[in-house]
Amino acid sequence: MHLAAHIAALIAVLSTGVGYGTDAFCALVQRPALARVDDATLTAVMGNVHRFGDRRMPVPGILGIIASAAACVFAALAGRPVPSATAGAALALLVVWVLLYLRVSAPINRALTAAADKHQTPANARALQHDWDRIITPRAVLQGLAIAALCVSLIN
Repeated sequence: MHLAAHIAALIAVLSTGVGYGTDAFCALVQRPALARVDDATLTAVMGNVHRFGDRRMPVPGILGIIASAAACVFAALAGRPVPSATAGAALALLVVWVLLYLRVSAPINRALTAAADKHQTPANARALQHDWDRIITPRAVLQGLAIAALCVSLIN
């Protein structure tokens, strides 16, 4: 069970790392870059980014959540309370990330994708992006902390 916990934690780190890297890039690079473009460009770019991101990013996200849960359970079954607790903490952080995504990011993603599909620029495009931007740093922090917790589970 100890080996299974480690393998699950490793899969969780790698899977969650995809989302963490994406969110960190968005917070560090995409956000300031988009501040320098006009609203039509912002809508077209972000609508298309969200079109592909919302289709493809759930795979590593779901895998990271499942693997974190598995690492927590396997470590508990192996009698390893610290790795179980840290993998459980990672799981909780990832669940909070999903809630933020579903409640804030996903509706904005859908609005910008729909506008891009229609080749329209919503009057509130900048406000939509601002609302999306305001939680990208917390999202990145949640995933970074989850990866750190999973790494702790690997060394204990």
